Amino acid sequence: MRVILAEDSTLLREGLIRLLAEEGHEVLAAVGNATELLDEVARAQPDVVVTDIRMPPDHTDEGLRAALEIRRRWPDVGVLVLSQYVEKRYATELITDDGGRVGYLLKDRVMQVGEFLDALERVGSGGAAFDPEVVRRLLARTTHADPLATLTAREREVLAKMAEGHTNAGIAAELYVSQSAVEKHVNAIFDKLRLSHTSGYSRRVLAVLRYLGS
Repeated sequence: MRVILAEDSTLLREGLIRLLAEEGHEVLAAVGNATELLDEVARAQPDVVVTDIRMPPDHTDEGLRAALEIRRRWPDVGVLVLSQYVEKRYATELITDDGGRVGYLLKDRVMQVGEFLDALERVGSGGAAFDPEVVRRLLARTTHADPLATLTAREREVLAKMAEGHTNAGIAAELYVSQSAVEKHVNAIFDKLRLSHTSGYSRRVLAVLRYLGS
């Protein structure tokens, strides 16, 4: 894949360049701020952008805002966001993007090379990849009256995997069950959350949003 990196830490940036090159990916550019990131994406149109959230000059949300701008202007470009922290609102914004090609990983996950590369491949191929820890911290604050409270333990497992960006086939592999069993659980989740076939809305996205308490 053709990749652009945006990371202000020179050490991490150089490490990612070497890792991606060793795995056969082409690093088109590696920059240290959000302005350069947008300029390089406009110039090169990569397959995937890997970007930190907090970058110069303010080290707040520059990278995240650039990521959302990339999704708006170049929807065919995948975006994999790296963060030291769980930015709840930002993670939810990415998850609500029904076009796929998005991911959100904590930087600790980059140290797990296989998981990082798997997430990159999933985002580059049109899927989604969300860190399990991000999903865990965004769990809905349910009450007994909340429809989420009616889900079985297995249905909650399936919904958690949906929130991480897995397809039904991917969930089946993760939970060691058949794909048809996953499909039944997904349909049960939709029914219990009272998500009808409303035209123009993705029930999968709405279910994840309910799960995240948005």
